[in-house]
Amino acid sequence: MKTKWLLSSSAVMMGLLGLAGTFIPEEISKILGIDPSPVILILLQIIGGLYLGFAMLNWFTRSALFGGIYNKPVVLGNLIHCIVVFFALFRQLAEQFHFIFVILTVVYLGFAVWFTLVLRSNPLSNQSKMSV
Repeated sequence: MKTKWLLSSSAVMMGLLGLAGTFIPEEISKILGIDPSPVILILLQIIGGLYLGFAMLNWFTRSALFGGIYNKPVVLGNLIHCIVVFFALFRQLAEQFHFIFVILTVVYLGFAVWFTLVLRSNPLSNQSKMSV
């Protein structure tokens, strides 16, 4: 399984979302139609910091062995994040259609499925097939 692609692409996506949340929270709140109150702005910056942390975790562990018991906390953390965000976005789409939410919902569904496949895979069986 190509876990390097998964972790690299999720790191880039989360890094971009994290940078946006950290440095342009006012613009994000205006795009989403939210009143840019001080509480909303600080929450967007906190969320941006969380995304940057996940991005760094994924980027620096992308070359490690993943699947089964290997790096299970990293896979589970990403999987839970993707599932929760997917359901939150899906619920929001049921109430209000927004093109950005559609794109993010599809992307998060893809990442959730991919992380589930990694969690259920056995990386050692793949290595033994390659070495023969």
